[in-house]
Amino acid sequence: MKVKKMLGLAGALAAIITLAACGGNGVAEESVGTGSTNEQVENQPFAGETLVFWVDEGQLAGVEGAIASFEDYHGVTVVVEERAFAGQIEDLTLDGPAGIGADVVSVPSDQIPVAVLQGLLLELDLDDSVVEIFSEGALASQMAEGGLFGLPYAVETQLLFYNRDLVPTSDLPQSFDEWYDVSQEFLEEGKFGLLALLDQIYYTYGIIAQYGGYIFGRDRVDYDVNDIGLNNAGALEAMEYLTRFYGSGTFPAGIIGPSGISVLDGLFEEGMAAAVISGPWNLSRFEDAGVNFGVAPLPILGNGQRMASFFGVKGYSVSNFATNPELATLFVIYLTNYDNSLVRYDRTAEVPALANAGSDSDVAEAMNIQMEALVHMPRVVAMNEVWSIDERLQTIATGAATPVDALNEAVEVISQQIAANH
Repeated sequence: MKVKKMLGLAGALAAIITLAACGGNGVAEESVGTGSTNEQVENQPFAGETLVFWVDEGQLAGVEGAIASFEDYHGVTVVVEERAFAGQIEDLTLDGPAGIGADVVSVPSDQIPVAVLQGLLLELDLDDSVVEIFSEGALASQMAEGGLFGLPYAVETQLLFYNRDLVPTSDLPQSFDEWYDVSQEFLEEGKFGLLALLDQIYYTYGIIAQYGGYIFGRDRVDYDVNDIGLNNAGALEAMEYLTRFYGSGTFPAGIIGPSGISVLDGLFEEGMAAAVISGPWNLSRFEDAGVNFGVAPLPILGNGQRMASFFGVKGYSVSNFATNPELATLFVIYLTNYDNSLVRYDRTAEVPALANAGSDSDVAEAMNIQMEALVHMPRVVAMNEVWSIDERLQTIATGAATPVDALNEAVEVISQQIAANH
């Protein structure tokens, strides 16, 4: 089922997303026409309805004001459940058909194609005035099979976080080679320089891609999932370039493997690492830890290219099992409008998906530079099989396998999984 031009339901509904200036509490307030109480009651066609909203865990503070405002204006109740962001589509697979799922869910953009294929998300048909506020890339990430299946609320990519008390901004190394040299000096002091989870394809692909490797080949439109370039000459050169960071002890053994992210974050928070490659999702965590940190784009590689990074987008989607898809759609529109997006940014530090966020912070500046070296994650179902490469990347990091053997084995496994599952 498709929601057609929801903003044209009635004059009152058109006013729903027209925002006044932010109120004194920093929450974007809805314009309600004349402001008459009687008029507001008469224009509450959804009064008494209930929406179930799965918000990404730990991010409720960014939207709770907007939720309260939406409830008050429409006379509805929004039941909020905090759930793991990456697991909501999996939950909806079971809970949706059972009638106990959410009406609105938070979805990583790379999961949308699979969710659409499974019939879990409602296709939206919205006025240009609704969608034109978002950046082109962020909005495109919410599309599949030629349709729009969500609205974006945050964008994220990898950035360099550095401890200003250990490395002043004026002396910040600009390249991996410079960081390697600086790291040797820190090792002599019992600390680490730059740390990164380069045994995980989510991070390492930004290096592989800049050396000529690729996940799937493609023509102008479609990906060829049988053409895997993760073991070509460029990918091999990239991995050989990285081995010295592990072999020299520059990257400690503790950051290798599934638990490596906890170790890496802990070392940075404790002042034991001068810099880490992470993302905006850790801004609040590092602030809470009291780290005096700065943010910069990723370093330059040995071939003169800046390390690239995946472009991730978070969005809100309407479940295909929503009890009231019209109300759920209006809720998604309201949560992601311009003013509420900025309020959310102020409270969560997650960069909004707006074409013009109006921010001059060092995070925004770093993001703008890094945007020039973005790589898009293939938005095809077969991408699910690519993550298995991490096990082989870890054998390179530990020295248990050579780059050529590990990459060849990884591509063979990925190919087998694609053939078996797709």
